[in-house]
Amino acid sequence: MSDLLERIFHGSKLYWAWMALLLLVVCIGIAAYVNQFVNGLELTGMSQDVSWGLYIAQFAFFVGVAASGVMVAIPLYLHNFKVFGKVVILGEFMAVAAVLVALLFVVVDLGYPTRVFNVILFPTPNSILFWDMVVLSSYLIVNILIGWAAIDAERKGIEPAKWVHVLALVAIPLAVSIHTVTAFIFAGMPGKAYWLTAILAARFLASAFAAGPALLIIICLIMRKLTTFKVADRAIDALAKIVCYAIIANVFFFLLEVYTAFYSNIPGHMAALEYLFVGLEGSSSLVPFMWAAAVLAFLGILFLVVPKLRKNRKTLVVALVAVFLACWLDKGLGLVLGGFVPNSFGQVVEYTPALNEVLVILGVYAIGLLVLTALFKIVVDVRASVDQGTPAPEQNPRIEAPGA
Repeated sequence: MSDLLERIFHGSKLYWAWMALLLLVVCIGIAAYVNQFVNGLELTGMSQDVSWGLYIAQFAFFVGVAASGVMVAIPLYLHNFKVFGKVVILGEFMAVAAVLVALLFVVVDLGYPTRVFNVILFPTPNSILFWDMVVLSSYLIVNILIGWAAIDAERKGIEPAKWVHVLALVAIPLAVSIHTVTAFIFAGMPGKAYWLTAILAARFLASAFAAGPALLIIICLIMRKLTTFKVADRAIDALAKIVCYAIIANVFFFLLEVYTAFYSNIPGHMAALEYLFVGLEGSSSLVPFMWAAAVLAFLGILFLVVPKLRKNRKTLVVALVAVFLACWLDKGLGLVLGGFVPNSFGQVVEYTPALNEVLVILGVYAIGLLVLTALFKIVVDVRASVDQGTPAPEQNPRIEAPGA
């Protein structure tokens, strides 16, 4: 383990400049969080009417990014699609960083971080929050074990232990569970008409399987440019198709919500959609963001559906960025905030994040990127050393991933 960790502390000037920048943002975020801890959540834009702001919105989004790791695990482990052998370890480690970010957003939203232990010390199995904690912590631990065991086995030039493959299979239902249970937290609130829909879990999963693999492909393309780690074009194209199908499903599910709300004339559900897309009672702060999400989603679909555009790396990057931003704007902004319109008195109370709140969010992002960079640095270094000094296949077989 120490040999793998040592690789984090060796790198190029560009690597250290990037890490230094992230550490600076982390320090700023920690300072902002200390300020919030001392002075309370009144430093955020949240209120009695809008009790969940960007913290919980980011939690919901990054749980989806974490769940997307299953989209490379299923083809490899269940269908023996060996092209994903190199990518799956990246998906495992991206899931680790994303779950960590999601959990940190819960901690900063609680005000006092020690409150998170209440779920452990006073377990309530009849609460969805309890099960959310169970599946998230389980998924985090499983991915850490899988990723670390797989990369350590590759470093040693041996096959991963059988239990690694078993855990990889266990991670698949866990990945679906973490976002399903998160969706149940929202859908289980009868007072919030916008969230009270049986299809919310399906929407969560569709957006997750679009945004997560989109981010993973972008990272793979960046690593192609800056490192010796090369992901096959076939793997990237297969992932791009998954993103395409997922974003189409996500848009379709959203349009089902629009039809149900307006054709059935459901006031509460219509109010939230009206607020998000045309404004309500003179309040329209989210309208530009939601229309931007709609345009980006359809732009991403267009570029991904057409094979010629999807296989062109420049238009592919545009499509992936468009899909990722569309999903973030929809779920990381509109879904949570739109659910609080109207409030219990039928009024529109808008939410505007405060500067201190934004700095905390940037700090949490930076922690996630710091962990992700460190983990990927280990993967790149191990793969490079294996490529440079691998004996003949019969003496030292290449290990692409557990079960590959």
